[in-house]
Amino acid sequence: MKAIGKSPTVFDVYERARTGQKVAENDWDYKIIPQAAKKYKEKYDIKMDKTTIVPEDPELIDKLYNAGLDMLVDCGVYCIDTGRVIKYTRDEVLNAIDNAPDHFTFGEGREAHIVTPRKYTSKTAPIIQGGPTGSPCSEDLFLAIHQSYAQEPIVDTIVDGVLQTCMGKDPQPNTPYELMAVRSEALQVREAQVRAGRCGMGL
Repeated sequence: MKAIGKSPTVFDVYERARTGQKVAENDWDYKIIPQAAKKYKEKYDIKMDKTTIVPEDPELIDKLYNAGLDMLVDCGVYCIDTGRVIKYTRDEVLNAIDNAPDHFTFGEGREAHIVTPRKYTSKTAPIIQGGPTGSPCSEDLFLAIHQSYAQEPIVDTIVDGVLQTCMGKDPQPNTPYELMAVRSEALQVREAQVRAGRCGMGL
């Protein structure tokens, strides 16, 4: 039996975010990541077919996986809040993959969907998420927009938009308007689902 590796705790990740290498965000975005991507593209001789959105060549899929794994271990993850890099070992990454859940339930009641990993050869239909997906929506149309998505039978779950204004005010971060906007968004999306007869849809 294979031993289960140790996963980093939330405290481990916090300490790494607090003590990791200090990197400027622009250097991360425009130097470190592009240079690493170029490095591993060349290492694994990755050539993408621009006419194919989702790669189906098993050899190319393996190359992309290995390049991504190497890049994650090499670069780590950037923490914007601290401006530092959180590093993970290869064993930690592989352990996380090995122990990831093989399914989860999204939604409740008759709107519940069992979400499982899908390979490109899968005959199972994908879960369809509908919604403005983080796009700004006006206060007066927010409810109607989300109801229009919930009414579509093909849509399984909702990915909501964001309110442009709350009570006519800009919901700036770290203000009461931001909290009110977030609360209002959740309540209105749930109301939109109820009006569409889709109470319990995943959000």
